[in-house]
Amino acid sequence: VQLQASGGGLVQPGGSLRLSCAASGSFVDAYAIGWFRQAPGKEREWVVCVSAGGDSTYSSDPAKGRFTISRDSLKNMVYLQMSDLKAEDTAIYYCAAESSSGTGCYASPKRYNYWGQGTLVTVSS
Repeated sequence: VQLQASGGGLVQPGGSLRLSCAASGSFVDAYAIGWFRQAPGKEREWVVCVSAGGDSTYSSDPAKGRFTISRDSLKNMVYLQMSDLKAEDTAIYYCAAESSSGTGCYASPKRYNYWGQGTLVTVSS
């Protein structure tokens, strides 16, 4: 599967943004999808993930209550809806796919085999 993330940009603190992850070459429902982010000088960190088939979603503590992951199987897309954005959310955001987690999904980026190219989110006034 090939992934392409898009939708990043400049947003003010407290604002919202929706990132998209377009999948091609395979059906996205066959994979668990994770969103990760990497800020300058920091390691890549897990944000949210959804299991293959979309039955289960999981969020990191910084994302809980603010970020939501969803799928559109017909469009072969996965989305990351972000709200109440903060300066510390500034990072390059990546979507990634893996097919070995069964009914769950992994928080470790090492588990993911396929990565999109990343999209930059900047939260600033």
